[in-house]
Amino acid sequence: MEPENNVQPQQKPFYKRPRVYLVSALSVAAGIILLIILTVFALRWVNPSVTSFTYQENWDELETERYSLTDYWVPADDIPEHMKWAVIASEDQLFYEHWGFDLESIQEAWDERQQGERVRGASTISQQVAKNLFLSPAQSFFRKGIEAGFTVLIELFWPKERIMEVYLNIAEFGPGVFGIGKAAEVFYDLPAASLDPEMSTRLAAVLPSPKRMRVNPPSPYAEERSGWILRQMTQLSGIAYYQPPAPEPDELGTLHEPISDSLSTPESNWNEEEFHISRLDSLIFALEEPEPFADVDSLQPPASAASDTLQIEQQEY
Repeated sequence: MEPENNVQPQQKPFYKRPRVYLVSALSVAAGIILLIILTVFALRWVNPSVTSFTYQENWDELETERYSLTDYWVPADDIPEHMKWAVIASEDQLFYEHWGFDLESIQEAWDERQQGERVRGASTISQQVAKNLFLSPAQSFFRKGIEAGFTVLIELFWPKERIMEVYLNIAEFGPGVFGIGKAAEVFYDLPAASLDPEMSTRLAAVLPSPKRMRVNPPSPYAEERSGWILRQMTQLSGIAYYQPPAPEPDELGTLHEPISDSLSTPESNWNEEEFHISRLDSLIFALEEPEPFADVDSLQPPASAASDTLQIEQQEY
């Protein structure tokens, strides 16, 4: 009879066990997700001093020192209501209605991409907050996916007023000019609470491309866009921010209603040089995720240098 073999099989070292690596990876992923959730939750009350965009800014090239956003932070109650309506009219007209995503605009943007057309912007204010706080301006589906996750958390934990407050205090209004408090000081030498509706629309007009569009003095396209924003503010809020021109009498004293600004665009009065400047601004704007109304392809140059008018087909937004 053979003796019983009591030798136990030798176990593999822990670092050679696939399960160890799987558990470690899942633990790290869970830890990162938990940290992100806690960070977004805390930012409901804590004002960030820095964002991903301010961190990535080339301050040496701008020849200025990096500053803390909290030094110029403007509380929600001190931000003029017309400033809030200006960015809503400019960037996200369904801000108070959606839960972070404008599905109709996303579908339209996707259809344009499938057809090989220029893709219009579809980012809501909530998505822009997620991108500016945590991500980069790089365009990729991967970045958009991460942005969507942050957007869901922001909409889940923050009220709309907090989203608007953070957005206006971290948005870029010019090269190295982040936040409405800093922008009001740099461009108008005023506190943010003293901004009037016209100033607010000019600030909102440059948001799609703040490094190229000018607030003060405004670039031609930014100037015309600010007029469009002012009219949209009136329609969205019900507040008469925009007053149409009064009727003007002719030689016989008969009053004639001026052409409605809502049915025509001031660009029709530009000369050829102004048109080309505006078209350049528009093309730059198109590269920076433009809003649906900014249909640059609809702009056609004048037939000749002698022509000083330009008719632009009215766009429906």
